[in-house]
Amino acid sequence: MTRIRRGYIARRRRTKIRLFTSSFRGAHSRLTRTMTQQKIRALVSSHRDRDRKKRDFRRLWIARINAVIRGNPVFYIYSRFIHNLYKGQLLLNRKILAQIAISNRNCLYMISNEIIK
Repeated sequence: MTRIRRGYIARRRRTKIRLFTSSFRGAHSRLTRTMTQQKIRALVSSHRDRDRKKRDFRRLWIARINAVIRGNPVFYIYSRFIHNLYKGQLLLNRKILAQIAISNRNCLYMISNEIIK
């Protein structure tokens, strides 16, 4: 009995994986088993790091706001500032506050002084 060769479906699947891993170095872009492992690893990392990026940006915004608030002539703490923002019903998120802190410090100082009063 003759040997049955695998059809085009498996080859198409491997080609798809090869295109995904074409930029990887060494055996990670050449050997089929290693390519599939690296593809899985890459997809897991990208999924994990999307959540990580959100976390990192929030930390950056908080650090920027805190640095500007503490530089205010009237010494102020970030946690108290955010608490008073919510009490005063000024619903500004941390991203917007960080952009204000970078571009126009005086505006953030005015906001914090209004909250203190």
